[in-house]
Amino acid sequence: MGKRRTWTAIAVAGWPLALAAQTVTDLPPVPVQAVRLDIPPFDLPAALSRVPVATSASGKPGVNLSEALVGVPGVLARDRQNYAQGEQLSIRGFGARASFGVRGVRLYVDGIPATMPDGQGQLSHIALAAADRVEVLRGPFSALYGNSSGGVVQVWTAAGGPVPVRTLEAFAGADASWHLDAGARGMTGPLDYNVALGHFRTDGYRAHSRAQRTSGNARLGFDLGNGRTLTVVLNTLAQPWTQDPLGLTRAQWRADPHQSVDAATAFDTRKRVQQQQLGATWRAEGEHDGVRLMGYAGQRAVDQVLSIPPVAQQSPLSAGGVIDLAGGYGGADARWTHRGQALGRPLEAVLGTSWDAQVQHRRGYENFVGDTLGVTGALRRDERDRVQAFDQYAQLYWHLAERWSLLLGARHSEVAFRARDRYVTTANPDDSGRVRYRATTPVAGLDYRPDAHLRLYASYGEGFETPTFNELGYRNDGGAGLALDLAPVRSRNGELGLKWRPHDELGIELALFRADSRDELAVASSHDGRSTYRNVGRSRRQGAELSVDGELGAGWRLRLGLTWLDARFCTGFLACADTPCLVPDLTVPAGTRIPGVPRRYGSLRLERGSELGWRGGLELEGVGAVPVDDRNSATAPGYLRTGLDLGYGLALGDTRLHVSARVDNLFDRHIVGSVIVNDGNGRYYEPAPGRSVTVGMRLDL
Repeated sequence: MGKRRTWTAIAVAGWPLALAAQTVTDLPPVPVQAVRLDIPPFDLPAALSRVPVATSASGKPGVNLSEALVGVPGVLARDRQNYAQGEQLSIRGFGARASFGVRGVRLYVDGIPATMPDGQGQLSHIALAAADRVEVLRGPFSALYGNSSGGVVQVWTAAGGPVPVRTLEAFAGADASWHLDAGARGMTGPLDYNVALGHFRTDGYRAHSRAQRTSGNARLGFDLGNGRTLTVVLNTLAQPWTQDPLGLTRAQWRADPHQSVDAATAFDTRKRVQQQQLGATWRAEGEHDGVRLMGYAGQRAVDQVLSIPPVAQQSPLSAGGVIDLAGGYGGADARWTHRGQALGRPLEAVLGTSWDAQVQHRRGYENFVGDTLGVTGALRRDERDRVQAFDQYAQLYWHLAERWSLLLGARHSEVAFRARDRYVTTANPDDSGRVRYRATTPVAGLDYRPDAHLRLYASYGEGFETPTFNELGYRNDGGAGLALDLAPVRSRNGELGLKWRPHDELGIELALFRADSRDELAVASSHDGRSTYRNVGRSRRQGAELSVDGELGAGWRLRLGLTWLDARFCTGFLACADTPCLVPDLTVPAGTRIPGVPRRYGSLRLERGSELGWRGGLELEGVGAVPVDDRNSATAPGYLRTGLDLGYGLALGDTRLHVSARVDNLFDRHIVGSVIVNDGNGRYYEPAPGRSVTVGMRLDL
């Protein structure tokens, strides 16, 4: 479908649903904690979206964070249908090049980082069954979170209330997929609690894509009196041998999107993940001053079998085809907040410091023994990696005049990497090394309030993004050791915005943004199962976002997010004409689009109804064509995907029963759901499912 038809379809999507009208229950306001200050979101000089996590209400199973991000502008969240690699998440083009996990975007769960100090993050341990809301911060003020903060996504668990709630959820759908959740929330004396346990299993839309996942989350809140509270969060994840179908070439996708490549079957490509994490936050709030102390620790183990051919592992520098990672991580954050006045006007200030560290034992093995493929063979890599970050930050919010307010901030970050090689032979020299990056990132925003319903703002900030351990792992000159010559990406970000509230239940926002980066990172070579990176010069990401969120009247509610984004390399460089490659040999001219980033994308949800009685909704997701590599040799076609859901809720005494049915990809479009940017084998395409049906049930006891 062409771009014009896509956006026309989204714009006119307000056709009525044949549902009985129900009054939507008003919820109490929830404080937004995205900038660590007590500022109403409407008065914040930044693009911030807060969306409730109520996936079951729209007939969704609550497996992927992308389910909750419908209608949020600037965010491109893609369920890859590949649980061995995880969801793709980018904000305004930052993070689009990640081949697995999330990078370039900071992730937090209940204020605890889900992004490691090197900038690599993951979403698999987030328990949506326990979540209350998601906050997405975009633009210059993301820099207040330090390394790799092209945007910030925070998930917050719901606190327990005075009325106990026990919940059972069950969902079943196509490809033998099912998801079970059990949860309990409540309060007893000074303790409030929220405990959830879930299990997900699927045979997968594609061949060789079976997956299962068991996760648990517990949030315990203690009221210690005199304005002091303690919140403890514990979560666990067990994801045993999840199959990886790998990407497809364009020809393979067109021939049969259900298939996996022969290499996936031959090597039985798969991944296993285990993670446990404990965190605690202590707060003390006084009339003018407050203190917050946070600490966390966890451990994570990953085993993954790749499809690297044995012949490619004959090089003495090869790390093999089986990855074995195990290690721990942790950190702490201390923050002091003061509320007072300056020149007779309200003022709030924050001073804080944080420290985060990760230590991992990285081993690599051959993925064959004799003629048997997909098994753990001889050791080819053995090293101890450590990365730590030490940051200091300050923020100030001053309501300097009746209609004007000023928000200032700065953060100094220091990120240190160290690798100790324990696999040294005559043919494989010592790869040990270390590198340290430092940056100070200022931000500033000015907000103007013409009247009670309108806000105009301007903001500016500088950010930086270090290479991850993945990108530092190999030198692009073929030598041994870390790529210590890689520089961090530096960016300058500006934003102009308008926020309008025609009435209390409806908000409309428009933001214009631009981010200029230097020392952009790109693939330098890809061969024998190893990819190297280099800095290629300047890049630019600029565009506009439109958001509409709220009540339309007569029981109708709309959440709409539209994004126009122009993301390009501003400096020409050499890239690989063919894959795999050893030496770049094709010029990429200035003005080439950054891969993985569509020019236009958006989504909406239009719904009517409430918890009791009939409810239903329409969802549309439109994404433009996406270039798949640095040289823009091919694109994944754009698409418009439609979803419909219908549900009914009834009260059975003190118990409430909710049943739902949902259809995704209603018109059974052939869709490339995500792309693997710069894939070394030219298998860029990951198909999305065709038409699929999900049925669900939730009991509130």
